[in-house]
Amino acid sequence: MKKSLVILFAASIALAACNKEQKGKGGLLYTVHKDAGNAKIKEGDFIKIDFIHTNDKDSILEATYDNEQSRIFPVGKKAYAGDMNDVLTLFGEGDSVTFKLNIDTMVFYNKQPRPEQYKNQKYLNYTVKIQKVVGKKPNEADSVYQKRANAFYTADYKASLDKKKTSEGAKMKKYVEDNKLKVTTTASGLQYVITEPGTGPKPVWGDTAMVDYTGQLTHKKTSGKLNVFDTSVEKIAKENMTPNPMKQFGPTPIPLSEGIAKGFVEALQLIAKGGKITVIMPSKLGYGEQGGGPIGPYSPLVFDIEIKDIKKGMLAPPPAGAFPAPIVKK
Repeated sequence: MKKSLVILFAASIALAACNKEQKGKGGLLYTVHKDAGNAKIKEGDFIKIDFIHTNDKDSILEATYDNEQSRIFPVGKKAYAGDMNDVLTLFGEGDSVTFKLNIDTMVFYNKQPRPEQYKNQKYLNYTVKIQKVVGKKPNEADSVYQKRANAFYTADYKASLDKKKTSEGAKMKKYVEDNKLKVTTTASGLQYVITEPGTGPKPVWGDTAMVDYTGQLTHKKTSGKLNVFDTSVEKIAKENMTPNPMKQFGPTPIPLSEGIAKGFVEALQLIAKGGKITVIMPSKLGYGEQGGGPIGPYSPLVFDIEIKDIKKGMLAPPPAGAFPAPIVKK
């Protein structure tokens, strides 16, 4: 057998071994998709990961990619064999893995009833990419290690912010191009398309508009669904969001006043009753460099808005919990 064929054969065996599901303690199942060959994670290490969390039907429940925000945290002491902290010590920096945590094991050791959302599930399923591991060096003082770990976190967060800030314009442009929109841009940087102008007078500062709205990020979720963070439309919520029994749907009173995102207020003044508008707003008109909730810093936002009615001269505050808090300026 030629040397090149030997190498190819060996590589194929290694790849097959990497993608073979293995069993661990506590009913754990795991598959290594990529083994970077680095030192394994230890208790107390700070790690940076990205993950996709799914149920047993492969529906995505959570993904760091949806909000473009990796998770950084210290690995704690395991509570029992097969828990999250225990599982992480099987892997190292650069590894890509899928693991399934046994819910029955979790319920047994936590001595609590099975959570309702996991009633018909056997596993907590995670596909994880371990981006970085910051471990304690031999004979390194705890204080020195903590300082080094904090420095990594600070530098990583700053680099993430810088990347989001510089890519904001490109995200807006891509959304417009992908959706084939012919937008008009205002002096503030708000981009919009009016699909229905409405009739009658437009709302002005001090009025209250009754609106249906859907707010989303410019990129889709990992699942392929719209990245909706809030909506007043029940059908859209059911199709794109995690169920929230406390959420109220239907037209929502939005005062044109301080405290509401500048981009949203500006958009309302472009249409009349019955009007419909799609706006793409830069973060400076939304939630800025702070972000909030599911909206990260420097996130451009997309809103579909329809004005159902206008209450002239009425500064009625939105009902508590009814309006998407992430776009409210503080």
